[in-house]
Amino acid sequence: MKKHRIIFWVTTILIFLFEGVMPALTSQTELAKEGIRHLGYPEYFGVIITVFKVLGALVLIIPAVPHRLKEWAYAGFTFDFLGASASHAAVDGFGFQAIFPLIVLGVLMLSYVSYHKLKQAA
Repeated sequence: MKKHRIIFWVTTILIFLFEGVMPALTSQTELAKEGIRHLGYPEYFGVIITVFKVLGALVLIIPAVPHRLKEWAYAGFTFDFLGASASHAAVDGFGFQAIFPLIVLGVLMLSYVSYHKLKQAA
């Protein structure tokens, strides 16, 4: 039980920092806007995805949020990472930019599995 709690909190905090805090602080920089344009998305898409990332990260990190909402947040991040990987692979070829979102998806899956193990034990 303690092992699953540690895995859950470490992985969930990483997702929170990577998908909640970083986008909130950097989404309006010129580098971030150029990244969205480079992938062929309109500029407003960056604002939309940032709002959903921050909300999803908050849902995952706040313990009192209902289970069903957490499931939607995990699903949303899964679609986000798969979409990011596919977008980078289509535009830049299959390199590190396309693989990195899949690595972060692995961290998300560790959080998801440990979340369910903790929920099952409770």
